[in-house]
Amino acid sequence: MVGWKVHLVALMVVLVTGLWREGVRGGEVTYDGRSLLIDGQRQILFSGSIHYPRSTPQMWPDLISKAKEGGVDVIQTYVFWNLHEPQPGQYDFSGRYDLVRFIKEIQAQGLYACLRIGPFIESEWTYGGFPFWLHDVPGITFRTNNEPFKFYMQNFTTKIVNLMKSEGLYASQGGPIILSQIENEYQNIEAAFGEQGPLYVQWAANMAVALETGVPWVMCKQNDAPDPVINACNGMRCGETFPGPNSPNKPAIWTEDWTSFYQVYGGEPYLRSPEDIAFHATLFIAKLNGSYINYYMYHGGTNFGRTAAAYFITSYYDQAPLDEYGLLRQPKWGHLKELHGAIKNSSCTLLEGVKSNFSLGQYQQAYVFQEETGGCVAFLVNNDSKNNATVQFGNKSFELLPKSISILQDCENAIFNTAKVTSESNTRIITCSQTLECADEWEEFLDVTPSYLDTSLRADTLLEHMNTTKDESDYLWYTFSFQPNSTCAEPVLHLVSLGHVTHAFVNNEYMGVAHGNHDVKNFTMETKIVLDNQMNNISILSVMVGLPDSGAFLERRYAGLAEVEIWCTEDQSYNFRNYSWGYQVGLCGQGLEIYNEQNLGNVEWSNITAVNQPLTWYKTYFDAPESSEPLALNLTTMSKGEAWVNGQSIGRYWVSFRTAKGNPSQTLYHVPRSFLKASGNLLVLLEEVGGDPLHVSLCALSVSTLNDTSSHIHLPS
Repeated sequence: MVGWKVHLVALMVVLVTGLWREGVRGGEVTYDGRSLLIDGQRQILFSGSIHYPRSTPQMWPDLISKAKEGGVDVIQTYVFWNLHEPQPGQYDFSGRYDLVRFIKEIQAQGLYACLRIGPFIESEWTYGGFPFWLHDVPGITFRTNNEPFKFYMQNFTTKIVNLMKSEGLYASQGGPIILSQIENEYQNIEAAFGEQGPLYVQWAANMAVALETGVPWVMCKQNDAPDPVINACNGMRCGETFPGPNSPNKPAIWTEDWTSFYQVYGGEPYLRSPEDIAFHATLFIAKLNGSYINYYMYHGGTNFGRTAAAYFITSYYDQAPLDEYGLLRQPKWGHLKELHGAIKNSSCTLLEGVKSNFSLGQYQQAYVFQEETGGCVAFLVNNDSKNNATVQFGNKSFELLPKSISILQDCENAIFNTAKVTSESNTRIITCSQTLECADEWEEFLDVTPSYLDTSLRADTLLEHMNTTKDESDYLWYTFSFQPNSTCAEPVLHLVSLGHVTHAFVNNEYMGVAHGNHDVKNFTMETKIVLDNQMNNISILSVMVGLPDSGAFLERRYAGLAEVEIWCTEDQSYNFRNYSWGYQVGLCGQGLEIYNEQNLGNVEWSNITAVNQPLTWYKTYFDAPESSEPLALNLTTMSKGEAWVNGQSIGRYWVSFRTAKGNPSQTLYHVPRSFLKASGNLLVLLEEVGGDPLHVSLCALSVSTLNDTSSHIHLPS
């Protein structure tokens, strides 16, 4: 009897496990002028962007589950070429890069997937997702009718498609992938390539379709997407800005409904209200028969390591329905969930009914969907952003809130208004339980400032930064030796840089720092220096805070020093543009990888003697809190650099770059739980400018409804 029970339990486990793994099953995916059709059934689909490398595999199930609970049907992600093919023909799909595992988790939870292969993605991701080795392919021009580029683009696209096919992940194979995307917002730059641009668009479409995925392809921001590729909209107001499908046989698709916006160092966060998101999503459905809306982002996550593009902060779309840490951001998450429910309750009529529209007033409009069988759905729109509006519809009077849309499920009773938020608001609670303040537990290493004689790479001109570093490092040293011909009483070092930051050293003494910002192409540094009458060693550290991510002719971009002069008097100056320069890629500690436990012995660490020193590495150890909340480092007392936990980079920080309001753009830096051990976790900070590690703290994050009167910031006692 016992044996029979054991076998029965085992059988039940096998059956349940099989069901869990199977999850959603796809089928034939086609489309018509109304919507996508999955196994012949029209569907209105809400989608959410979650990018697998911007979180961890341990976070994926919870993120996808919360998206599903929020009424999302599809998870949409880019594919990140530079992560998967760091060198030609060398592929990496491990850890956070495990695309197959991510797609299978989507399937297991009963959702569909949209795979935006690109392989150009932009996405505020360094180099737009391109691996930098592509820059060095002879004769290459990115994203145009260029044979070298098309060869590598086709090669990678085919690699991804074949990988998905091998795992049975396309809907045509019973998998969850119902859409794929080729290219990305190409229309923004197409004119720069003249007649070669349209030829490239046609080639990309033909190439993608020929891969026979069994599911439709889309091109976003490409109004002339060739058949059968669907043209899709990106933006915040596609119900107003999208010209619509370029064929009556294609559905209206919105691939990026921005729930917030990216943030750069020196910039404040962009706050988009749930009311505004709901209004424009509803208008897209009502006005354009929209049937697929993707929220970009539904969860933004973290730009770990050096993956953020130029000047973008490490946190990504923290104002999304799920914040950087995967916590619900209310009322945004809840309000959109209510919208999804209202639309789904009416989806049959919306997909099968005949639409009509008519005016209800100067700023008011009605969109009505009517089925022959009697089903009816109405959208009453008030475009007046300041005033309520009373409108007559049918035999009833309806009060519409400013800038809102009411959904009438049966054309009589309002079930949802985009401006009426019923979900409770919440706020983030930050509990900093550990301050790493014990000086005896910190050690430091002052990085080496190279002189001209220390360098092996030489040139008689200023070299371009990115082409020299090959994106192996943010840092490039420019060094030269110089002896003035005569007395230079009050010398000034004058630099013009097309990079992002410069640090100046003269005879190993720090002279200062200057930086640009996201909106300018170059910046100038002028700083007084001290020169000896003998030979002087000038060392200038050029820094990139990410590579550019967009624009035509990305492969031709120039960064680094463009002009170097020393001014002695108004009549006496020295120009070093064409001079004997020595170069070093990266910092000493970086080359020795002293952020890894096994490499700590490669340099001599010492007790902290002073804080606020430039180019200094700091290390300490800490234990993980026993709680399960997400964790972050509070780096308010640091300036600029990068942080590692147990050898894994949690990203760049730049706390000293203040906004116009005097605030840091980011002070909290996500430490995923999966990066940690129970105790003895190694924290390494590289500080460029000068900071105080003795007041760095480890914080737990949670959320609370706003009617909770407890304090929302808890500092350690």
